[in-house]
Formats: sequence, C-alpha cells, structure tokens
Amino acid sequence: MAAATTLKDAPDVSTDSYLVIGLATCFLKEEGEVHEVKVIEPIPSAALEAILKGIPTSYSLACGTTLGALLSGETPQKPAEFPPEAQFCDEFASRAIAAARTYQSRQEAQSHIPLGTTYKDFNYSTERKRVLNQTRVIRREDDVKQHEYTHKVL
Repeated sequence: MAAATTLKDAPDVSTDSYLVIGLATCFLKEEGEVHEVKVIEPIPSAALEAILKGIPTSYSLACGTTLGALLSGETPQKPAEFPPEAQFCDEFASRAIAAARTYQSRQEAQSHIPLGTTYKDFNYSTERKRVLNQTRVIRREDDVKQHEYTHKVL
C-alpha cells in the first residue's frame, strides 16, 4: 500500500482522505429557457446524513472515494460511475478538500457510503430546481411597508 501524501494547499488532509461526491441535477437559465446539467460535486458529511434521512434532493447518485482518486494532477479525475456529460462544479478542488475535512471530524459518517461503493437510493426530486446562474434583482417595490406603530411599545 502506498503511503498517503499530503496536498500542498491543505496539509491537514492527504490523498487517502475519504469523501463523498454526488451527481446533482442542476439547471442553467439562458435567454428565458432553463437547461438541465449534471454536476459532480462533493457532499459534506452533515449534508449526506440529512439526505440519507429522506429529504428530497437533486442528487441521483453518490460515490465514496478519496481525494487522491479525484485530485491527481491539474484536472479532477471523473470516476467511471459518472456519465460522460457530467461536469465538475466550480472550485471543485477546494470544495472537495473542505468536504474531506468534514469526514475527518465525523468518522462515523464514512460508514454510510463505504469507500469504493455507489449509493443510488436517494429521495430524488427536481421539483425545487437548483438554478446555478440565477441572480436576484431587488427592487424598491419589494420593500415591506410597516405601520407607524411597528416599533413602538404599546
């Protein structure tokens, strides 16, 4: 077995550090139309535990892996379980390192999806769409009007 090596940007994690990555169904809004995209992103331990309790999620599958399997070289390596059209999320490397830290602090979370296995029995739903490039425009008429006595003690 090869010795674990530390990553230059994160000395507190190594290439053997465990994490879970998931395939999320997200959407991009372009010219009034919404397009579906498959995104590979790390899942922190707290989010994984909540998702496994049955809340609706945009994840269709998740895989237990290590940082070394994903971050060898300049570009992230896509696991074989993920479809070819899937793309990595923004800032994947730093998010993967952060997710690996959550599994270091909660070792018991590693047993939900053992290393090298894939889990697909999520409560998958896209009813509430995750739009990645959505911007919020706040207008003056969005302000809530308050009564004059709102802040007075009656």
